[in-house]
Parts: sequence; C-alpha cells; structure tokens
Amino acid sequence: MTYFPAESRYAELPYRRLGRSGLKLPAVSLGLWHNFGDDKPFENQRAVLRRAFDLGVTHFDLANNYGPPAGSAESNFGRHLREDFRPYRDELIISSKAGHLMWDGPYGEWGSRKYLLASLDQSLQRMGLDYVDIFYSHRFDPETPLEETMSALDHAVRSGKALYVGVSNYSASQTLEAAKILRELGTPMVINQPNYNIFDRWIERPDESGSSLLQVLSDQGIGSIAYSPLAQGVLTDRYLKGVPSDSRAALGHFLKESALTEEKMTAVRTLNELAAARGQSLAEMSVAWVLREQAAGAVTSALVGASSVAQLEANLAGVAKLGFDEAEIAAIDAASAGI
Repeated sequence: MTYFPAESRYAELPYRRLGRSGLKLPAVSLGLWHNFGDDKPFENQRAVLRRAFDLGVTHFDLANNYGPPAGSAESNFGRHLREDFRPYRDELIISSKAGHLMWDGPYGEWGSRKYLLASLDQSLQRMGLDYVDIFYSHRFDPETPLEETMSALDHAVRSGKALYVGVSNYSASQTLEAAKILRELGTPMVINQPNYNIFDRWIERPDESGSSLLQVLSDQGIGSIAYSPLAQGVLTDRYLKGVPSDSRAALGHFLKESALTEEKMTAVRTLNELAAARGQSLAEMSVAWVLREQAAGAVTSALVGASSVAQLEANLAGVAKLGFDEAEIAAIDAASAGI
C-alpha cells in the first residue's frame, strides 16, 4: 500500500537549530543502530519508520556498521527509502558514519582518507543515495593525523557526497582540534554525537584541555545529538522486575546483565518514582532530562532507538515536559551520584 505521511507531521515535535549552522533537527531523532538489521522483521521496521515520520521525526541516523550484519541497516533503509520515503527525500536528514571495522585488511576501519571515503561510497550505494545530509568520523583515530581525517570529511562535502560533517565519540580536546582544522579548510563542523544520559555525564566534565565537551561545543557554535539517552534501556521500567528474556541485557547485546548492579537498580527505582511524581514514565523523563530547558542549547537532539511503534511513541512523549524545577534536578543528581 502506498504510504502517505500524516499532514500534521510538523505540528507537535519541536525543531532545534544545530549550533550556528542553518540546519535544524527534531528534538528527538531515530537511530537505526539496533532493530533495522537483517535479524529484524522488515515490516516492523517499516511501521516504526512510517510512524516516526508521521510524528515529525525527520532525522534518521545510520552508520556503515549498523546491522547485523554490518551494512544491513543501510541496505534495509535504502529499500524503505525507495518504497516509502523517496518523494520526501528533501524533508529528511539522513546521516551515516565511518570509523569502526567494516572489512579485512589495513584499510577497513579507523580514520584514514582511503577508508572514510571508500566507506562513504559504499554507504551511498547501499542506501541508493547521491548524498547524505551528515557524514561523521565515528571515532577518533590515534594513529592517523587528524588533518588527514578532517580533510576526508572536507572532501566529502566538496565532492557533493555530504552536506554537513561532524564527529562522534571525540573528547573535548579532540573536538576542539578537529573543529579548528575543518574551519581552516572551509567546511565547518556542525555536530558532535556523544553518549549522554542521567548516569553517564562525561561530556559535562573537563578533560585535559581544561574544558568540557559541552563548553567546547558552545564556544565553537557546534550542535550535538546525544545517543543512549536511556542508557541502553536501563533508564526505563524494563528492568524494574528483573531481566526479560528478550532484552539487551539477557542477550548480551552491548548491555551486560552484570552491569545491572543492585546499586544501579536502586537508583533506577528512585528515578522511576521521581518520574511518576512528574507525571512521566522513566523513559519520558530520561529523554526530557537530556533535552531539559535548563540546558537549552547544550543538546540539540536526543537520539533514540525503537523496536516497536509503542516504544517510539513512549520516547517521543518526553518532549511534552522539558522543564525541571530545582528540587527535581537535585533529586535526579542525588539518585544518580556515583553510578
């Protein structure tokens, strides 16, 4: 059946400017890290993507290694694009990344010019695209000169294969140096994609540069999109009554059951009570906290995953209440301290 998106799709979800660029992202973006590989039903993927766009999610985030197997999320998304979203391409922000292992030999990962540009070509072919809206260096390469990595991103833009560039998993000092190089090349960095949630706040703390990543992004006019705002599902009600057999923790997919310590689960239960007092689920509050009004400008968009339409809708509901009073912030800080 031909897909026609909801006419009301831009009515509810707010859009935020990405740093000092001309680009805006939805407050919540959809990541295809999990749930869009060949191990997941195609029709379920379609339902989630369609519902996301109907609700105003215009940004779909991918990487060359998303699957499983690696590359399959991009291939599947390419089919969804052909069958459902091709008429709406100019309404979409599609991003991809390169940095992790994709093929054998010395040129199949990290940050060399050869790898990044070859990977971008492969990603475009898998998705059936002429260009991506954002292309990222997925991780800092300690052995390749940063000038080479950044020049590859610059080339991606100048060749018309990407509109904007950014980095992911770069520290404050690495981001500062990369931004300087890109600015000199004439292709400014517009985005950094770090992990950030109530339990993991590393982007708030200064590194050896003396500045935090958040401070560097603010000073440089760079936007950010926070992945894992739900801490791989820990900051939801999913594990309050044990470990479900089909959960990430049970399957050992990035989240290990051993990580669900009693100390952490005590904190989760406390946070769940705080969320209920706000009239939110824990997942809604966790998304809202990342996007909170008190940190306006710090995080442009929260990057969520979704294995079902219901889960997607629950995550998007967090934008309905982004304000926190001082007592709520203090209580969240106290509950998560030391985790």
